[in-house]
Amino acid sequence: MDELFYFDYAATAPVRPEAAAAMMDALGQFGNPSSRYEYGRRAAQRVRQDRETVARALGCAPGEVYFTSCGTEGDNWALRRGVEVNRRKGRHIITTAVEHAAVLETCKDLERQGCEVTYLKPDRAGRITVEQVTAALRPDTALVSMMLVNNETGVLFPVAEAVKAVKAKDRAVLFHTDAVQGFLKVPFPLCSTGADLITVSGHKIGAPKGIGALYVKKGVKLAPLLTGGGQEEGLRSGTEATGQIAAFAAAVSAVTANLARLEKTAAVKEYTLTQLKAALPRLEVISAGDAGHICAITLPGYKSEVVVRVLGDKNVCVSSGSACHKGKPSHVFAAMGLPKPWLDGALRLSFSPESTREQADVLVAALKEAAGSLFTTLS
Repeated sequence: MDELFYFDYAATAPVRPEAAAAMMDALGQFGNPSSRYEYGRRAAQRVRQDRETVARALGCAPGEVYFTSCGTEGDNWALRRGVEVNRRKGRHIITTAVEHAAVLETCKDLERQGCEVTYLKPDRAGRITVEQVTAALRPDTALVSMMLVNNETGVLFPVAEAVKAVKAKDRAVLFHTDAVQGFLKVPFPLCSTGADLITVSGHKIGAPKGIGALYVKKGVKLAPLLTGGGQEEGLRSGTEATGQIAAFAAAVSAVTANLARLEKTAAVKEYTLTQLKAALPRLEVISAGDAGHICAITLPGYKSEVVVRVLGDKNVCVSSGSACHKGKPSHVFAAMGLPKPWLDGALRLSFSPESTREQADVLVAALKEAAGSLFTTLS
Protein backbone atom coordinates (compact mmCIF):
# COMPACT_ATOMS: atom_id res chain seq x y z
CA MET A 1 0.00 0.00 0.00
CA ASP A 2 1.17 3.54 -0.77
CA GLU A 3 2.10 5.81 2.14
CA LEU A 4 -0.91 7.04 4.08
CA PHE A 5 -1.15 10.66 5.24
CA TYR A 6 -3.59 10.41 8.10
CA PHE A 7 -5.32 13.39 9.73
CA ASP A 8 -8.37 11.71 11.25
CA TYR A 9 -7.14 10.55 14.66
CA ALA A 10 -10.33 11.85 16.26
CA ALA A 11 -12.16 9.09 14.37
CA THR A 12 -9.73 6.34 15.36
CA ALA A 13 -6.03 5.71 15.82
CA PRO A 14 -3.89 2.86 14.50
CA VAL A 15 -3.38 0.04 16.96
CA ARG A 16 -0.10 0.55 18.78
CA PRO A 17 2.45 -2.30 18.56
CA GLU A 18 2.52 -2.52 22.36
CA ALA A 19 -1.27 -2.94 22.43
CA ALA A 20 -1.25 -5.61 19.73
CA ALA A 21 1.50 -7.56 21.52
CA ALA A 22 -0.31 -7.37 24.86
CA MET A 23 -3.55 -8.51 23.25
CA MET A 24 -1.93 -11.53 21.59
CA ASP A 25 -0.24 -12.48 24.85
CA ALA A 26 -3.53 -12.26 26.75
CA LEU A 27 -5.34 -14.25 24.07
CA GLY A 28 -2.72 -16.97 24.44
CA GLN A 29 -3.55 -17.17 28.16
CA PHE A 30 -7.19 -17.92 27.43
CA GLY A 31 -8.48 -18.72 30.92
CA ASN A 32 -11.84 -17.31 31.96
CA PRO A 33 -11.24 -14.80 34.79
CA SER A 34 -14.38 -16.03 36.54
CA SER A 35 -13.11 -19.62 36.74
CA ARG A 36 -12.02 -20.88 40.15
CA TYR A 37 -8.95 -22.85 39.10
CA GLU A 38 -5.42 -21.47 38.84
CA TYR A 39 -5.45 -20.80 35.09
CA GLY A 40 -8.57 -18.66 35.49
CA ARG A 41 -7.13 -16.88 38.53
CA ARG A 42 -4.08 -15.86 36.46
CA ALA A 43 -6.38 -14.23 33.92
CA ALA A 44 -8.25 -12.46 36.71
CA GLN A 45 -4.97 -11.19 38.16
CA ARG A 46 -3.99 -9.74 34.80
CA VAL A 47 -7.34 -7.96 34.49
CA ARG A 48 -6.79 -6.48 37.96
CA GLN A 49 -3.36 -5.19 36.95
CA ASP A 50 -4.74 -3.72 33.73
CA ARG A 51 -7.55 -2.03 35.65
CA GLU A 52 -4.96 -0.44 37.95
CA THR A 53 -3.11 0.92 34.92
CA VAL A 54 -6.21 2.57 33.50
CA ALA A 55 -7.22 3.87 36.94
CA ARG A 56 -3.83 5.56 37.42
CA ALA A 57 -4.25 7.36 34.11
CA LEU A 58 -7.74 8.50 35.09
CA GLY A 59 -6.61 9.54 38.57
CA CYS A 60 -8.97 7.29 40.51
CA ALA A 61 -9.16 4.04 42.47
CA PRO A 62 -9.24 0.76 40.50
CA GLY A 63 -12.62 -0.06 42.02
CA GLU A 64 -14.12 2.97 40.27
CA VAL A 65 -13.23 1.70 36.76
CA TYR A 66 -15.61 -0.58 34.86
CA PHE A 67 -14.64 -1.91 31.45
CA THR A 68 -17.14 -1.50 28.61
CA SER A 69 -17.18 -2.31 24.91
CA CYS A 70 -16.89 1.31 23.73
CA GLY A 71 -17.66 4.95 24.45
CA THR A 72 -21.22 4.58 23.21
CA GLU A 73 -21.96 1.89 25.77
CA GLY A 74 -20.41 4.02 28.51
CA ASP A 75 -22.53 7.04 27.54
CA ASN A 76 -25.71 4.95 27.42
CA TRP A 77 -24.96 3.40 30.79
CA ALA A 78 -24.20 6.74 32.42
CA LEU A 79 -27.28 8.53 31.08
CA ARG A 80 -29.87 5.79 31.36
CA ARG A 81 -28.89 4.58 34.80
CA GLY A 82 -27.86 8.03 36.02
CA VAL A 83 -31.38 9.33 35.43
CA GLU A 84 -32.73 6.22 37.09
CA VAL A 85 -30.62 6.85 40.21
CA ASN A 86 -32.29 10.25 40.60
CA ARG A 87 -35.77 9.23 39.45
CA ARG A 88 -37.35 10.44 42.71
CA LYS A 89 -35.73 13.82 42.25
CA GLY A 90 -36.94 14.27 38.69
CA ARG A 91 -36.43 13.39 35.05
CA HIS A 92 -34.84 16.55 33.71
CA ILE A 93 -31.51 16.30 31.87
CA ILE A 94 -29.17 19.11 30.83
CA THR A 95 -26.77 18.50 27.95
CA THR A 96 -25.36 20.43 25.01
CA ALA A 97 -26.51 20.56 21.41
CA VAL A 98 -23.02 19.59 20.25
CA GLU A 99 -22.54 16.29 22.08
CA HIS A 100 -21.54 13.07 20.34
CA ALA A 101 -24.43 11.09 18.87
CA ALA A 102 -24.03 8.54 21.66
CA VAL A 103 -25.29 11.17 24.11
CA LEU A 104 -27.75 13.00 21.88
CA GLU A 105 -29.51 9.90 20.57
CA THR A 106 -29.72 8.47 24.08
CA CYS A 107 -31.25 11.72 25.31
CA LYS A 108 -33.81 11.60 22.49
CA ASP A 109 -34.72 8.06 23.49
CA LEU A 110 -35.06 9.13 27.11
CA GLU A 111 -37.35 11.96 26.00
CA ARG A 112 -39.60 9.37 24.38
CA GLN A 113 -39.70 7.65 27.77
CA GLY A 114 -40.88 10.78 29.56
CA CYS A 115 -37.69 12.69 30.38
CA GLU A 116 -37.29 16.38 29.60
CA VAL A 117 -33.99 17.49 28.07
CA THR A 118 -32.50 20.98 27.85
CA TYR A 119 -30.01 21.27 24.98
CA LEU A 120 -27.57 24.14 25.52
CA LYS A 121 -26.54 25.90 22.31
CA PRO A 122 -22.93 27.01 21.77
CA ASP A 123 -21.82 30.42 20.59
CA ARG A 124 -20.25 31.04 17.17
CA ALA A 125 -16.92 29.73 18.52
CA GLY A 126 -18.52 26.50 19.70
CA ARG A 127 -18.30 27.33 23.41
CA ILE A 128 -20.68 26.58 26.27
CA THR A 129 -20.47 28.56 29.51
CA VAL A 130 -20.86 27.52 33.12
CA GLU A 131 -23.57 30.16 33.44
CA GLN A 132 -25.62 28.40 30.74
CA VAL A 133 -25.45 25.17 32.71
CA THR A 134 -26.44 26.66 36.06
CA ALA A 135 -29.20 28.77 34.51
CA ALA A 136 -30.76 25.58 33.12
CA LEU A 137 -30.85 23.82 36.51
CA ARG A 138 -34.28 23.02 37.87
CA PRO A 139 -35.48 21.37 41.10
CA ASP A 140 -36.19 18.23 39.05
CA THR A 141 -32.80 18.12 37.27
CA ALA A 142 -31.44 14.61 37.64
CA LEU A 143 -28.31 14.72 35.50
CA VAL A 144 -26.01 16.99 33.53
CA SER A 145 -23.97 15.59 30.63
CA MET A 146 -21.29 17.82 29.11
CA MET A 147 -18.46 16.52 26.94
CA LEU A 148 -14.90 17.45 27.83
CA VAL A 149 -13.44 18.01 24.34
CA ASN A 150 -15.72 18.49 21.36
CA ASN A 151 -14.90 15.87 18.76
CA GLU A 152 -15.37 18.22 15.79
CA THR A 153 -14.03 21.58 16.97
CA GLY A 154 -11.48 20.62 19.61
CA VAL A 155 -13.09 23.13 22.02
CA LEU A 156 -12.43 22.29 25.66
CA PHE A 157 -15.60 22.64 27.72
CA PRO A 158 -15.40 23.97 31.31
CA VAL A 159 -16.36 20.67 32.92
CA ALA A 160 -14.50 21.11 36.22
CA GLU A 161 -15.94 24.59 36.71
CA ALA A 162 -19.43 23.42 35.75
CA VAL A 163 -19.26 20.47 38.16
CA LYS A 164 -18.29 22.82 40.99
CA ALA A 165 -21.08 25.28 40.17
CA VAL A 166 -23.74 22.58 39.79
CA LYS A 167 -22.78 20.85 43.03
CA ALA A 168 -22.80 24.20 44.86
CA LYS A 169 -26.44 24.64 43.84
CA ASP A 170 -27.59 21.03 44.16
CA ARG A 171 -25.27 18.23 45.24
CA ALA A 172 -27.81 15.58 44.28
CA VAL A 173 -27.46 16.29 40.55
CA LEU A 174 -25.24 13.71 38.86
CA PHE A 175 -22.63 15.05 36.43
CA HIS A 176 -21.45 12.97 33.46
CA THR A 177 -18.77 13.86 30.94
CA ASP A 178 -18.04 12.11 27.67
CA ALA A 179 -14.25 12.38 27.76
CA VAL A 180 -13.52 10.07 24.83
CA GLN A 181 -11.65 12.85 23.00
CA GLY A 182 -9.97 14.09 26.17
CA PHE A 183 -8.50 10.90 27.64
CA LEU A 184 -4.70 11.32 27.72
CA LYS A 185 -5.06 14.30 25.35
CA VAL A 186 -5.52 17.01 27.97
CA PRO A 187 -2.86 17.90 30.57
CA PHE A 188 -4.75 16.77 33.66
CA PRO A 189 -6.25 13.51 34.97
CA LEU A 190 -9.91 13.28 34.07
CA CYS A 191 -11.10 12.57 37.60
CA SER A 192 -9.76 15.94 38.70
CA THR A 193 -12.83 17.45 37.00
CA GLY A 194 -14.94 16.13 39.87
CA ALA A 195 -17.46 14.48 37.53
CA ASP A 196 -19.48 11.56 38.91
CA LEU A 197 -19.38 9.57 35.68
CA ILE A 198 -16.70 9.69 32.97
CA THR A 199 -16.72 7.83 29.65
CA VAL A 200 -13.49 6.88 27.84
CA SER A 201 -12.65 4.67 24.86
CA GLY A 202 -9.55 2.72 23.87
CA HIS A 203 -9.38 3.03 20.11
CA LYS A 204 -8.72 6.77 20.21
CA ILE A 205 -5.36 6.14 21.92
CA GLY A 206 -4.10 3.09 20.00
CA ALA A 207 -6.02 0.19 21.53
CA PRO A 208 -8.19 -1.97 19.26
CA LYS A 209 -11.83 -1.11 18.76
CA GLY A 210 -14.19 -2.81 21.18
CA ILE A 211 -12.88 -1.65 24.57
CA GLY A 212 -13.62 1.35 26.77
CA ALA A 213 -14.33 2.18 30.38
CA LEU A 214 -16.77 4.05 32.57
CA TYR A 215 -15.55 5.76 35.72
CA VAL A 216 -18.17 5.66 38.46
CA LYS A 217 -17.28 7.81 41.46
CA LYS A 218 -17.33 5.97 44.76
CA GLY A 219 -20.70 6.42 46.41
CA VAL A 220 -22.68 6.68 43.15
CA LYS A 221 -25.07 3.71 43.16
CA LEU A 222 -25.32 3.09 39.44
CA ALA A 223 -27.39 0.08 38.35
CA PRO A 224 -26.02 -2.19 35.60
CA LEU A 225 -26.96 -1.66 31.97
CA LEU A 226 -26.19 -5.30 31.17
CA THR A 227 -27.22 -8.07 33.55
CA GLY A 228 -26.09 -11.65 33.62
CA GLY A 229 -23.22 -13.45 35.31
CA GLY A 230 -22.21 -10.60 37.60
CA GLN A 231 -18.80 -9.67 36.22
CA GLU A 232 -17.29 -6.22 36.95
CA GLU A 233 -18.54 -6.36 40.55
CA GLY A 234 -22.02 -7.09 39.28
CA LEU A 235 -22.25 -3.86 37.30
CA ARG A 236 -21.31 -5.02 33.80
CA SER A 237 -22.03 -8.68 33.13
CA GLY A 238 -20.36 -10.61 30.34
CA THR A 239 -17.14 -12.60 30.23
CA GLU A 240 -14.27 -10.14 30.50
CA ALA A 241 -12.65 -9.25 27.16
CA THR A 242 -9.18 -10.07 28.46
CA GLY A 243 -7.40 -9.44 25.15
CA GLN A 244 -8.96 -6.02 24.58
CA ILE A 245 -8.48 -5.05 28.23
CA ALA A 246 -4.78 -5.96 28.08
CA ALA A 247 -4.40 -3.97 24.87
CA PHE A 248 -6.17 -0.97 26.40
CA ALA A 249 -3.84 -0.97 29.41
CA ALA A 250 -0.77 -1.37 27.18
CA ALA A 251 -1.87 1.56 25.01
CA VAL A 252 -2.41 3.67 28.14
CA SER A 253 1.09 2.82 29.38
CA ALA A 254 2.68 3.59 26.01
CA VAL A 255 0.89 6.92 25.66
CA THR A 256 1.61 8.10 29.20
CA ALA A 257 5.31 7.26 28.76
CA ASN A 258 5.52 9.87 25.98
CA LEU A 259 5.76 13.01 28.12
CA ALA A 260 6.16 15.38 25.16
CA ARG A 261 3.13 14.07 23.26
CA LEU A 262 0.76 16.98 23.94
CA GLU A 263 3.23 19.70 23.01
CA LYS A 264 4.35 17.86 19.86
CA THR A 265 0.81 17.26 18.66
CA ALA A 266 -0.22 20.88 19.26
CA ALA A 267 2.87 22.18 17.46
CA VAL A 268 2.15 20.18 14.32
CA LYS A 269 -1.49 21.31 14.35
CA GLU A 270 -0.45 24.95 14.69
CA TYR A 271 2.07 24.56 11.86
CA THR A 272 -0.59 22.97 9.65
CA LEU A 273 -3.06 25.80 10.22
CA THR A 274 -0.40 28.42 9.47
CA GLN A 275 0.59 26.70 6.23
CA LEU A 276 -3.01 26.19 5.14
CA LYS A 277 -3.92 29.85 5.67
CA ALA A 278 -0.88 30.93 3.65
CA ALA A 279 -1.56 28.49 0.79
CA LEU A 280 -5.34 28.90 0.62
CA PRO A 281 -6.48 32.52 1.14
CA ARG A 282 -10.15 31.46 0.86
CA LEU A 283 -9.79 29.02 3.74
CA GLU A 284 -11.41 29.99 7.03
CA VAL A 285 -10.66 28.53 10.47
CA ILE A 286 -13.87 27.49 12.19
CA SER A 287 -12.02 26.53 15.36
CA ALA A 288 -8.32 26.31 16.10
CA GLY A 289 -9.26 23.96 18.96
CA ASP A 290 -8.24 24.26 22.60
CA ALA A 291 -7.18 20.61 22.66
CA GLY A 292 -3.94 20.09 20.79
CA HIS A 293 -5.18 17.39 18.44
CA ILE A 294 -8.35 18.75 16.76
CA CYS A 295 -9.21 21.77 14.64
CA ALA A 296 -11.91 22.64 12.12
CA ILE A 297 -11.56 24.58 8.88
CA THR A 298 -13.80 25.39 5.94
CA LEU A 299 -13.48 26.16 2.26
CA PRO A 300 -16.62 28.21 1.57
CA GLY A 301 -18.00 27.47 -1.87
CA TYR A 302 -16.77 23.87 -1.92
CA LYS A 303 -18.50 20.65 -0.86
CA SER A 304 -16.61 18.98 1.95
CA GLU A 305 -17.66 15.45 0.97
CA VAL A 306 -16.17 16.02 -2.49
CA VAL A 307 -12.95 17.42 -1.03
CA VAL A 308 -12.69 14.44 1.34
CA ARG A 309 -13.07 12.04 -1.58
CA VAL A 310 -10.52 13.85 -3.76
CA LEU A 311 -7.98 13.92 -0.93
CA GLY A 312 -8.70 10.27 -0.17
CA ASP A 313 -7.73 9.36 -3.72
CA LYS A 314 -4.31 10.80 -2.86
CA ASN A 315 -4.12 8.76 0.39
CA VAL A 316 -4.70 11.91 2.44
CA CYS A 317 -7.33 11.22 5.09
CA VAL A 318 -9.41 14.03 6.59
CA SER A 319 -13.01 14.20 7.76
CA SER A 320 -16.04 16.37 7.12
CA GLY A 321 -17.02 15.88 10.79
CA SER A 322 -17.57 13.03 13.19
CA ALA A 323 -17.21 9.58 11.62
CA CYS A 324 -20.59 8.76 13.19
CA HIS A 325 -22.32 11.27 10.86
CA LYS A 326 -21.86 8.86 7.92
CA GLY A 327 -21.79 11.72 5.44
CA LYS A 328 -24.66 13.71 6.98
CA PRO A 329 -24.18 17.44 7.73
CA SER A 330 -22.51 18.16 11.06
CA HIS A 331 -24.98 19.01 13.83
CA VAL A 332 -22.07 20.63 15.70
CA PHE A 333 -21.28 23.20 13.00
CA ALA A 334 -24.99 23.80 12.42
CA ALA A 335 -25.57 24.47 16.14
CA MET A 336 -22.79 27.06 16.03
CA GLY A 337 -24.86 29.08 13.55
CA LEU A 338 -22.31 29.02 10.74
CA PRO A 339 -23.45 30.33 7.34
CA LYS A 340 -24.37 27.67 4.78
CA PRO A 341 -21.24 28.08 2.60
CA TRP A 342 -19.12 27.46 5.71
CA LEU A 343 -21.22 24.43 6.64
CA ASP A 344 -20.92 22.98 3.15
CA GLY A 345 -17.14 23.29 3.09
CA ALA A 346 -16.36 22.26 6.66
CA LEU A 347 -13.49 19.85 7.35
CA ARG A 348 -12.09 18.40 10.58
CA LEU A 349 -8.36 17.77 10.94
CA SER A 350 -7.05 15.73 13.84
CA PHE A 351 -3.51 14.84 14.82
CA SER A 352 -1.40 12.59 17.04
CA PRO A 353 2.15 12.64 18.44
CA GLU A 354 3.13 10.65 15.34
CA SER A 355 1.99 13.47 13.02
CA THR A 356 4.85 15.37 11.37
CA ARG A 357 5.40 18.65 9.55
CA GLU A 358 6.35 16.70 6.44
CA GLN A 359 2.95 15.00 6.49
CA ALA A 360 1.32 18.38 7.03
CA ASP A 361 3.11 19.73 3.94
CA VAL A 362 1.62 16.89 1.90
CA LEU A 363 -1.84 17.73 3.24
CA VAL A 364 -1.46 21.42 2.39
CA ALA A 365 -0.24 20.67 -1.14
CA ALA A 366 -3.01 18.13 -1.74
CA LEU A 367 -5.73 20.44 -0.43
CA LYS A 368 -4.44 23.34 -2.53
CA GLU A 369 -4.39 21.14 -5.64
CA ALA A 370 -7.87 19.79 -4.87
CA ALA A 371 -9.28 23.28 -4.34
CA GLY A 372 -7.77 24.43 -7.61
CA SER A 373 -9.12 21.53 -9.65
CA LEU A 374 -12.56 21.69 -8.06
CA PHE A 375 -12.72 25.46 -8.59
CA THR A 376 -12.00 24.90 -12.29
CA THR A 377 -14.72 22.26 -12.43
CA LEU A 378 -17.23 24.50 -10.66
CA SER A 379 -16.37 27.41 -12.95
